[in-house]
Amino acid sequence: MQNYNFIEFKKERDLGAIINDTFKFIRENWKPYFGAIIKIAGPFILIGSILMVLFFSYYLGVVGEVAGMNQSSNPDDVFGLIGPMFGWIGLLAIVLILVFIIVSLTSLFYIKSYISNDGNVNFDDVKSNTFQNIWKYLGLGILVALMIGFGLILCYLPGIYLWVVLSLSTSIMVFENKSVGDSISHSFTLIKGQWWNTFGVLLVIGILVNILGYAFSVPALLYQLIGQGTMLGSDDPTEVFNIFKDPIYIGLNVLSYIGKFVLSSITLISAVFIYYDLNEQKNLTGTIEKIDSLGQ
Repeated sequence: MQNYNFIEFKKERDLGAIINDTFKFIRENWKPYFGAIIKIAGPFILIGSILMVLFFSYYLGVVGEVAGMNQSSNPDDVFGLIGPMFGWIGLLAIVLILVFIIVSLTSLFYIKSYISNDGNVNFDDVKSNTFQNIWKYLGLGILVALMIGFGLILCYLPGIYLWVVLSLSTSIMVFENKSVGDSISHSFTLIKGQWWNTFGVLLVIGILVNILGYAFSVPALLYQLIGQGTMLGSDDPTEVFNIFKDPIYIGLNVLSYIGKFVLSSITLISAVFIYYDLNEQKNLTGTIEKIDSLGQ
């Protein structure tokens, strides 16, 4: 069945069109798109949320106990409290990386199915492809992170350059089914002569996504201001910090992080539009496919 709201990805676009079509895609497909992300990544997001709450609770407990110690306290006692925190941080980091990978892959394979089926997404294909490519995406992510990190160490600007170039590597890996190495090398070929345009789109989209992400932080911020405002008249000045132990405040912060995770997929959508724009300029893939379909 034809989808009359189908958005054509395989064509050239200027900066304004890429930004407009990114949010048009979200506006017209938000329910099935975010529904797929929640169905596939939801269990992992839930696990990450529980770990985040436990970490916040442990962290605040440690801070309280360390603050209550005097100068004569044994340093080993302090280390005994702080030491296990590194284990919590490591475990939380692993789960959050896994959540990010699954959200990213779900987003990319959703778009791939959307394109292949003229707007009618096959959820089972999206789910199976997502879990089949976790390790491949992880390998790509580690290599990209190392390259960008090394570039940032070298006077910062090389890191920004590599960030823009390698933003295309995930789309290349998914839509052209290339290996990790080929995805990275093809990114440099595809972006040649178009770095500034790509940087402009990613910058604007990044600013807009961050603004939207702050909206998820508003409830926690308001709750914090109200809670601390009611404690300002207290005789004990340390009571203003009790808000950070409030389960409602912790829960609002966790929801804020979840919202920001999901919104991060908008940047991926814009990167897909950029990929197809550059691919069309260099290879005319979409034009050739339209000519072939007319012939058939």
